[in-house]
Amino acid sequence: MTETTANSVPAFASLGLSAPVLKAIAEMGYSTPSPVQAGAIPAVLEGRDVMAAARTGTGKTAGFALPLVERLSQSAPAGARKIKALIVTPTRELAAQIDENVTAYSRHLKLRNAVVFGGVKINPQISRLSSGVEILTATPGRLLDLHSQKAIDFSDLETLVLDEADRMLDMGFIHDIRRLLKLLPTKRQTLLFSATFSDEIRGMANKLLNDPVAVEASPRNTTAEKVEQHIHTVEKSHKPSLLKHLIIKENWHQVLVFTRTKHGANRLATKLEKSGISAAAIHGNKSQNARTKALAGFKNGEVRVLVATDIAARGLDIEQLPQVVNYELPNVPEDYVHRIGRTGRAGASGRAISLVSSDERKELGGIERLLKGKLKRVEVEGFVPEVDVEPEREPRQPRGGQRSGGQRSGGQRTGGKPAAEGRGNGGQRSGGQRSEGQRTGSKPAGEGRGNGGQRSGGQRSEGQRTGGKPAGEGRGNGGQRSGGQRSEGQRSGGARSGGQRTGGQPQQTARVDDDNRGNRAPVQREVDGNRVAPQPEVNGNRAPNAPSNDERPRRRSRGGRNRSSGGNGGGRSNG
Repeated sequence: MTETTANSVPAFASLGLSAPVLKAIAEMGYSTPSPVQAGAIPAVLEGRDVMAAARTGTGKTAGFALPLVERLSQSAPAGARKIKALIVTPTRELAAQIDENVTAYSRHLKLRNAVVFGGVKINPQISRLSSGVEILTATPGRLLDLHSQKAIDFSDLETLVLDEADRMLDMGFIHDIRRLLKLLPTKRQTLLFSATFSDEIRGMANKLLNDPVAVEASPRNTTAEKVEQHIHTVEKSHKPSLLKHLIIKENWHQVLVFTRTKHGANRLATKLEKSGISAAAIHGNKSQNARTKALAGFKNGEVRVLVATDIAARGLDIEQLPQVVNYELPNVPEDYVHRIGRTGRAGASGRAISLVSSDERKELGGIERLLKGKLKRVEVEGFVPEVDVEPEREPRQPRGGQRSGGQRSGGQRTGGKPAAEGRGNGGQRSGGQRSEGQRTGSKPAGEGRGNGGQRSGGQRSEGQRTGGKPAGEGRGNGGQRSGGQRSEGQRSGGARSGGQRTGGQPQQTARVDDDNRGNRAPVQREVDGNRVAPQPEVNGNRAPNAPSNDERPRRRSRGGRNRSSGGNGGGRSNG
């Protein structure tokens, strides 16, 4: 990849543009190319693939549209239903804006251009494409619909442009873009333009490009220097009141407000209207006519507040927009850069204000990491929250449990075959014991999972067995146990000890003592409804006065079998 840092800015005439194009841009008031234009225009004219990154409001559209107009004016016109250059954008507003610019740049040339997007009738678009156009600007969904109806032919395509390429390659559009790429000629020029490129998107983009020229007109993921940025911390429920307070106190006559959701945009616009502040919402659920009307009203001053979702962060070009408000922070940090890029365009100054509540700590931290700096905090009297909203630090990874000697916490075995996987949150263990999945026979034991308590040598907390066949999976929160005992799911001879009910009452679960982590408190038992103190065991033998299995109450189950109520299949006697 050839890298170009666009610092020196030549005049438009030195970039290789013809007289008709120079005349058109002079009539539009262009005098000196921006850094991204100076870097991209020569590379596009040479037929090179380009990946250009520049801040919003720096003239990226002219960076690819001017050289396209220049090149196509010197080639044969497109045939019926065919196109020569395709510009794909994520939003209808951006598509319409680009098409307007292409029309202006080519006003002194015999070029045909068109724009297609959803939300309007498709038949007029089919009719417009029937004779072919040199430059087509489109949104992905409508473009694929037109191709499926055989209204468009890509066989003569020479150049593909993905504007706002980071959004076109993310999960929202990537499936449509992949479908589209399969329909296009493999031999073509590809241009990618955006204000932000994450490392992941850059990796995907490089697979689409052939030896591209990389134009870096500004540091990655940065905002305009002339945009003043700060945040107001506030309780979530007080955000509508704070926004109304700022509009009235600061005497804002034109403000663009961003929300996360479409319904949130509608609700906020309704609240502002009820407060006597003219407002309109714009988002994907609105019809194209409603979106166009809202945007026109905002530009001409009829609408004081335009409430939008991130659809408006891509492509809205409003001259001298004084301020942008993030009513809610975006989920994706890069979207913050695009949002505030609606103000401070073309070197003008502006303000970006964010209302941040305590539930947005994660989003705030992501934005500040992206910008590599903290945003200025400004308190508004009467709206200072009680809960701190500072981003939380990333938690440290927990350390492992304490182990001693030659033990293993999981997966250890004494036989000749590997044991099944064991997983434990190891408490204190000793000697050659195994906390989970250990076995002493010749076949693998089932998987055991436990939060190991204190145990002594040779025992098994879960899933242990002493016979020659694999034991079923046992899962226990083992208390203190010794020798060959099994707490749950154990088969020892024929009797089943674990999970057994006594006296019709459920056995109490052992509680972990926080002051002695990993060692469980003794479990108290009940016999005939009376609670008795736990009896110690020595080498698997019950101490005197401890009730045996036969002395424990049993209930009669269907079929005449004695079955313990808590077992997995129950315990059955050998006799």
